[in-house]
Amino acid sequence: MKLIKPSYAMLILGLMAPLANAADYCIATGGGYGNGGSSFIGKGFTLPAAGACAPWSGFVKTASTVIAISSGAGCRSSDGKSLELTISSTDPAYLGLGVASADHIKFCPGGATGCPYGGGTGSGTFSNGSAKAQTCTAALIKLPAIHD
Repeated sequence: MKLIKPSYAMLILGLMAPLANAADYCIATGGGYGNGGSSFIGKGFTLPAAGACAPWSGFVKTASTVIAISSGAGCRSSDGKSLELTISSTDPAYLGLGVASADHIKFCPGGATGCPYGGGTGSGTFSNGSAKAQTCTAALIKLPAIHD
C-alpha cells in the first residue's frame, strides 16, 4: 500500500472541502416564506454554467409551518441570463399521502436588468406569482425536526 504524502493529502482535502460545504440557494416566489409566498431552498445548489443543468434537492417553506421535501432540476439559458427550474415536492401531512406537487420557476439570477422577459415567474402548487433569488438566512434554511 502506497501512502500519500501529507502535502498531497492536504491539497486533496482542501479541494474537496468546498464541495462538502457548498452554499445553499434560495428562491422566493410570491414574496417568499413569511411574506405571503413560498421559499425554495436548494441544499448545496450552485447556479449551472450557461447552457447547462444542475440537480436540485432541498425543501420548500410555505404558509406558517408547512415544509415539503423537494427535488428537481435547474437549467440555465445558453446566454446565461435566465434560470428555469422544475421542482417536485411531497408533504403527506399537507398534500396527502402519495400526492406530489409540481412547480415551474423561471427568473433571471442577475436581476431584471437585461432579463429577456422582465421579471421572474412561478407557477404551480407553491409558486404562483413573482420569482427571484433570495438571501438564504439562517432562519430560512433551518429545517425543524417536526413540521407539517
